[in-house]
Amino acid sequence: MALDQSFVGRSYPPTDPYEVGREKIREFAEAVGDPNPVYTDPEAAKALGYADVIAPPTFVFAITFKAAGQVVRDPQLGLDYSRVVHGDQKFAYTRPVRAGDRLTVTSTIESIKSLAGNDIVDVRGEVHDEAGEHVVTAITKLVARAAEEG
Repeated sequence: MALDQSFVGRSYPPTDPYEVGREKIREFAEAVGDPNPVYTDPEAAKALGYADVIAPPTFVFAITFKAAGQVVRDPQLGLDYSRVVHGDQKFAYTRPVRAGDRLTVTSTIESIKSLAGNDIVDVRGEVHDEAGEHVVTAITKLVARAAEEG
């Protein structure tokens, strides 16, 4: 059964602030195999004009995907998470994520489509810092696979 199109445009409350730490950035950079010193060395970051280390571009996925969980868990939407796979991810940055940032995410359902019985939901996550300044927009595509017949 296709998801209700009236949910397009629905926004969910901002998440609690997530404090970005140097160690989390370092661990993430190591996990993705990116040796760029701007992610681990404050002096290297300062040499490039940053106040502290910055995070790799995909670092915010962890907090934006978690925030998209509000959409997934919305009982009125009726998305069957047991059938969901991650379809795509895009980021549009205003500035890099920095150690010390306290970030919140506001999720909005950008679109809902049905294709071959699959439900496809695009969730836009607007990430802001503690001052309310925009940091990045993340678009997460979730695909709820069609139920198998029989």
